[in-house]
Amino acid sequence: MTDKETEAGTLKKIRLKPGREKRLLAGHDWIFSNEIMEGGGGVGDLLEVDAASGRALGVGFYNPHSLIAFRLLAREPVSVDAAFFADRLDRARAWRERLLPGAESYRLCFGESDGLPGLVVDRYGDVFVLQVYCAGMESRLELIREAMEGLFKPRGLYLKNDHRARALEGLPSECRVLCGEVPPRVEIVEGGLRFIVPLTEGQKTGFYFDQRENRAFLRPFFKGRRVLDLHCYIGAASVAAAAGGAERVMGVDSSGPAIGLARLNAAANQAAVEFREGDAQEALQAFATGPSQARPDMILLDPPSLAPSKRHLPKALKAYAHLNALALKALPRGGLLATSTCSHHVSREMFVEILRMAQSKTGKPARLLALRGQACDHPILLAMPETEYLHFALLETL
Repeated sequence: MTDKETEAGTLKKIRLKPGREKRLLAGHDWIFSNEIMEGGGGVGDLLEVDAASGRALGVGFYNPHSLIAFRLLAREPVSVDAAFFADRLDRARAWRERLLPGAESYRLCFGESDGLPGLVVDRYGDVFVLQVYCAGMESRLELIREAMEGLFKPRGLYLKNDHRARALEGLPSECRVLCGEVPPRVEIVEGGLRFIVPLTEGQKTGFYFDQRENRAFLRPFFKGRRVLDLHCYIGAASVAAAAGGAERVMGVDSSGPAIGLARLNAAANQAAVEFREGDAQEALQAFATGPSQARPDMILLDPPSLAPSKRHLPKALKAYAHLNALALKALPRGGLLATSTCSHHVSREMFVEILRMAQSKTGKPARLLALRGQACDHPILLAMPETEYLHFALLETL
């Protein structure tokens, strides 16, 4: 399908079942396959969506093989060319530069929240890492590349397309250089600290920018504490704890390569941190049953997503509650637990209930000092709870 077809108004259409346009009109950007009455097109096609009455609602990407059959791109006719992507990405950049003046590394594009459904872009100076989650974006990668080359003159663009969500769109898993030169690692600065970040070998898109503001929030709480950082990855929070004046810091992660980079990051910042390769749950159990003088009095718990789909949710809620209960049990009176969940299937209300369940398991009173979320470069669409995925809490045991 060409842009001229878009301009000429010759797009194929889907028509929704009666009443199914309400969520779209309220600001949500997805249409599910069971909400479509008629019409359609090919995988990744740009289609118009109409209400049952025939009212035009917008245009977006279609995939007949996905549960999310339609992703809204615009609420009016548009030509989806390189200029379109350049405009959306430039607006995304302007927003980040306003929020994070002087920053050279951040999440540049957060999918639907930036008007580019199914596209995530992280910036590391002049190198960019992209993840594509929908077929419509996949088929327009060359337009995206052209737009980014015009806007940023990047040294390199790297596709980190290994997320399990791609399988739901019928897309293969692949990681490759899209253009230019991409080093395996880059160095970034956050809060005055230097971090070596893996681009081609790391988890997700390399660095957890979504926890940036939570790491900054915790800095005053680290002073004089014995900190245990679980699922520490490349040590961003561990190094921040040491820089914040922690008495002792230990980071634990199951990935040997991540621990290796964590040690490099500690050395780069002259931070005294002990890193261990190991299982977080086993570490918690050991501390919970070990001698009190060896226990931490502050625990950072940031496990991976345990609920990849709604059907996994009941099991995931129990697992999250169990981990948090172990953490609370390991802490002394006056101890701090900074805990997170990163699954969009876990709502803020569910997260708080997880913490209540964990406290109930231990019989140890705790108070909630803070309830926070993802960093500002991961904006949340008010009508799309799916864009709010990170929940963070700071608890104090009493």
